[in-house]
Amino acid sequence: MDILHLVDRLEELFNESRPIWLTHSVIVDEDRMLDLIDQMRVAIPEEIKKAQQIIAQRDRILAQAKEEANRTIALAREKADKTLEDNEIIQAAKMRADEIINQSQQDAESSQREADKYIFETLTGLELHLDRMITQVRNGIKTLQDEIYTLDQN
Repeated sequence: MDILHLVDRLEELFNESRPIWLTHSVIVDEDRMLDLIDQMRVAIPEEIKKAQQIIAQRDRILAQAKEEANRTIALAREKADKTLEDNEIIQAAKMRADEIINQSQQDAESSQREADKYIFETLTGLELHLDRMITQVRNGIKTLQDEIYTLDQN
């Protein structure tokens, strides 16, 4: 189940709870609250698995980019070796090979930067969602503790 949906359900449970008169506290259905917390515990690992899949996808893209760069470099070297007819051709081939190598390295670095940026944004978003959820759960627990303490004092 989507973690954001569970957070919405937790908020809905809070909004449906009965207020305690003259306080900022509410009475929350314990079974529903615990059920939502259990569902969140199950959903969080799924979100982490998604992040790990994104990292694996980034690594696969980087490996493909490096493999393609190596193929391009190998092709450039082969091409340079075949054109050893005179100095001008050799110089031109070396320059072109260097350009291809530099472009391949730039492409690989660019792909890596884009993959890193995508993973960073995804993980940052996940962290934000998890922080919000933890804050809401802690607020719910604090509210329940305050209620229990208030009831125990009476």
